[in-house]
Amino acid sequence: MPQKTKGAWEKSMPKAQFDFMREVLAAPSPIGLEAAMSYGVLKPAFEKFMPKSWGIHQFKGNAGIVVDTHPGCDDMTSVMLIGHADKIRLQVRKIDADGKIWINTDSFLPCTLVGHEVTLFCQDPKNPDKYHSIEGGTIEALGAIHFSEPAQRTGAKGLKPEMMYLELQMYGDDCKQRIEDLGIRAGDPLILKRAIKRGFSTDSFYGAYLDNGLGCFVVAEIAKLLAKSPLKNIRVLYTIATHEEIGRFGATAIAGELKPDILIGSDVNHDYDAAPGIGAKRMNTLTMGKGFSITKGSITSEHLNTIIEEACMTAGIPYQMDFSGRDTGTDAMAAALAGFDAAATSIGFPIRNMHTISETGHTGDVLAAIHGMIATLRAMDKMNRGKGITRNDLKNGHPRLDTAKALKS
Repeated sequence: MPQKTKGAWEKSMPKAQFDFMREVLAAPSPIGLEAAMSYGVLKPAFEKFMPKSWGIHQFKGNAGIVVDTHPGCDDMTSVMLIGHADKIRLQVRKIDADGKIWINTDSFLPCTLVGHEVTLFCQDPKNPDKYHSIEGGTIEALGAIHFSEPAQRTGAKGLKPEMMYLELQMYGDDCKQRIEDLGIRAGDPLILKRAIKRGFSTDSFYGAYLDNGLGCFVVAEIAKLLAKSPLKNIRVLYTIATHEEIGRFGATAIAGELKPDILIGSDVNHDYDAAPGIGAKRMNTLTMGKGFSITKGSITSEHLNTIIEEACMTAGIPYQMDFSGRDTGTDAMAAALAGFDAAATSIGFPIRNMHTISETGHTGDVLAAIHGMIATLRAMDKMNRGKGITRNDLKNGHPRLDTAKALKS
């Protein structure tokens, strides 16, 4: 018998693709300053492969972009795929006379930050439209173990957010003034400094900010592959959003303006199986290396999820089911938050150590998500005898539990 050809998700990610993923994740794009990723990396990447008929939407209040396969074709059924470019950032709170730069920790656990190198960005005090980057500093809290409380030495007492500061190794007179002369002031962002690397285990990788450069990378790769053989009946809106980490505000504004019929958030998820100390929470099985995730519950569309599942089953693409209660926690909520009607869901990639400098993922899950979405979009494009999915399909496709068949043992 002829040997079955392996799918892309069953192979190691090629070097060129991994390098582009690293470039996306490495872009310095803290919340509110996302243009390094959206304009600096992804917009030029889209422009290299997108057909001339495609267009790019840009926005006044955020640095998000939308690559539109059919600009102005509002009669077509539209699908918006959203990744978010913003990274959790630290922020300067106060500068002390001894040179300590006190920071807030945002959505990081304070104990995960100590000792790590960061990059601080500040405006040129004489030219506020220009930014400087400052490296060589580390995040600290206690100094030496010799100055810590006994409970901190045993681990009975942890670190509080207000204990965290940036150490720039300042000494001597006028430390505070010298820091301020650099342009550093309250509100300036800091981001963790660690580009992704391939991990020890096969097809693993680790580093900072998989959340959520991975979602943006997936959106861009889907667009790149579909550009080679564009869809005929579906308008796709490849979206790089902003401000997700503080409330999904970028995606809400963008989706509210373009009002897609279908909205799919592309974001990281958790490897619950390997998460330490959560056994008592009885989380559902979800693990790194076994495919991308599809979210049930919250505002997700069961009809849309079924279309994705069937497409993946037909193509042999591995996926896992996750669930949410009230909120998906991703940009899949954008339509609901913007107050318009869309069939929505969230896809993800199970990772470990989320919101740390050593987030860990599996390239096979990322590739499965890319090809799972391609299979889904192509299936939608072929529906209704090659005319494509319609808005009426979405309106009339809601499952009817009153027709469910009773099972007998």
